[in-house]
Amino acid sequence: MNMLYMVCGLLVALGVLVTFHEFGHFWVARRCGVKVLRFSVGFGTPLVRWHDRHGTEFVVAAIPLGGYVKMLDERETDAHIATEDLPFAFNRKPVLQRIAIVSAGPIANFLLAIFFFWVLAMMGSQQVRPVIGAVEPQSLAAQAGLAAGQEIVAVDGERTTGWSNIGLQLVRRLGESGQIAVQVIEPGSTSETTHTVQLQDWLKGADEPDPISSLGIRPWRPAIEPIIATLDPDGPGQAAGLKVGDRLLTLDGVALDEWQQLIDGVRPRAGQRVMLVVQRDGHPVELPITLAAKGNDKAQAGYLGAGPQVGEWPADMLREVSFGPLESVSEALKRTWTMSLLTLDSLKKMLFGELSVKNLSGPITIAKVAGASAQSGVGDFLNFLAYLSISLGVLNLLPIPVLDGGHLLFYLIEWVRGRPVSERVQGWGMQIGISLVVGVMLLALVNDLSRF
Repeated sequence: MNMLYMVCGLLVALGVLVTFHEFGHFWVARRCGVKVLRFSVGFGTPLVRWHDRHGTEFVVAAIPLGGYVKMLDERETDAHIATEDLPFAFNRKPVLQRIAIVSAGPIANFLLAIFFFWVLAMMGSQQVRPVIGAVEPQSLAAQAGLAAGQEIVAVDGERTTGWSNIGLQLVRRLGESGQIAVQVIEPGSTSETTHTVQLQDWLKGADEPDPISSLGIRPWRPAIEPIIATLDPDGPGQAAGLKVGDRLLTLDGVALDEWQQLIDGVRPRAGQRVMLVVQRDGHPVELPITLAAKGNDKAQAGYLGAGPQVGEWPADMLREVSFGPLESVSEALKRTWTMSLLTLDSLKKMLFGELSVKNLSGPITIAKVAGASAQSGVGDFLNFLAYLSISLGVLNLLPIPVLDGGHLLFYLIEWVRGRPVSERVQGWGMQIGISLVVGVMLLALVNDLSRF
């Protein structure tokens, strides 16, 4: 079932985003009087094809990993173009029209993201109040004076509604030095105080950064009884004899009063042998267990393969966040702008080594996230589509020949100089661009396989 969600989620995501991107090019090209020969969603063997009254061929192809709009262009055909068709060739159009056509694809992706965020803002969401449950001793948060019971209301001046907002604000500071201003409300108070967290190359080069926990902050969660409700059939717990309904008593002699204590005890012991005592049918049972290891070599965590019955959240710890139709427009624009800047900033940090390139994801990770978000519901899937659409728009605007941004760069130079960049220079640029794009794709695929 998970695989089905992954495949369907990926196909829907790519189908929607690619179609909308290429439709941007197509729509503006038509408005500029360019003859469009083919509009293809996917590559390879055509599965479905038809023609409209303008002679454009529409194609749905077998490999759904992209698409393209083919326009009449003297530079891209060896066949003779009829004299009456020359005014409709892309290369014959004024440079500003060519700039508009090329930029229309990425702009379409940003507009699509704005639309999705607008719908999400009106749908609303239930969020957990960002109350600190615990602070690790000697951590960055502890040094800043943050403590359990405080509710975080702003990070670096940006108001927060839940932990997702806080995580987003912290992600923007990865790899940096300086200060993070955290505004909190003390327990039993309505006044706000500001605490300053000092950073020094914070999580620079980390493979899988977890900003909130790396500050030493543990979000408040309802206490969960240490009773096993689920077991991984391939996990070490099942193999050692754990059963659903077992109440955990001790781990290596340390009493377990709630599930979080088990997590804290297991996490640092990847591959180690531990003694777990459980209560079963009113009697204590000792179970020696060799924990498995999850994660990469630098960040391995112990794995037991057991899960608890999730507790219910108190009503006062939840809040509904939604906006009206007009407010949602402002919220959608803000979120699109924020995510666009974050994407650009992350690319810059990868380039300068402040963020590990292992955070780069390829088609396998995208498929997994697409499947998980599709299973979670319409809201999560729309959110995923919006983020992916922004990434597609930003990446296509990078000034790399072979991408839309590379073509824009050549046309902007032509606009300033008054004459086109030589075909020889454009050819060199295309070769470099193809090498860069293929290299990044291979790196992303290697990262995917290592995670898998």
